[in-house]
Amino acid sequence: MNKRLGFVFVAVVAVPVAMFGQEKPAAPAAPATQSAPAAQAAPPANPITASERGFYSFVSTAVVGAAQKMPEENYSFKPTPDVRAFGQIVGHVADASYMFCSQAIGEANPAKDIEKTKTSKADLVAALKDSVAYCNKSFDSMTDTKGSEMVKFFNFNIARLTLYSINSAHTDEHYGNMVTYLRIKGIVPPTSETQPAPATK
Repeated sequence: MNKRLGFVFVAVVAVPVAMFGQEKPAAPAAPATQSAPAAQAAPPANPITASERGFYSFVSTAVVGAAQKMPEENYSFKPTPDVRAFGQIVGHVADASYMFCSQAIGEANPAKDIEKTKTSKADLVAALKDSVAYCNKSFDSMTDTKGSEMVKFFNFNIARLTLYSINSAHTDEHYGNMVTYLRIKGIVPPTSETQPAPATK
């Protein structure tokens, strides 16, 4: 697991944090008779934390949805012998979520070895939901200022908020695995479900 998570970390931190483009010419001044544009809504008090929380909400909802859609009999399914079974992926994501989010807020990890100790769909889905709830609750005490504090992660010194970024990336990575397993079994993954058409007048 350490090697895999280390790869995810390197991939995340390698993304450029800024992009430089050509300077655009200034927009022409509005006519004197034109009213000033309405003031934009004020940003949240902690915009980086809020952004991390919003993205994690999307990704974690997709993973829970995938875990719920796969039938119990397919929780032991492996596309090839050398990869995790579907149920093991669910447990692995739960384990990692507890690890990342507990470290982000400086708490002892409250749950370990879910992947190794749980096998039934009911137990694994419950554990996954609990891990997501734990991560969501951990955001309640997080701020952009606290999130900028440096902590040790393996051999790296990183900001607390970066742990949330890695957790979201890791969760999303394994959602991609789950999508493949679902498709092999002829099941449409949550993010590909047909959205209801808007009501016509």
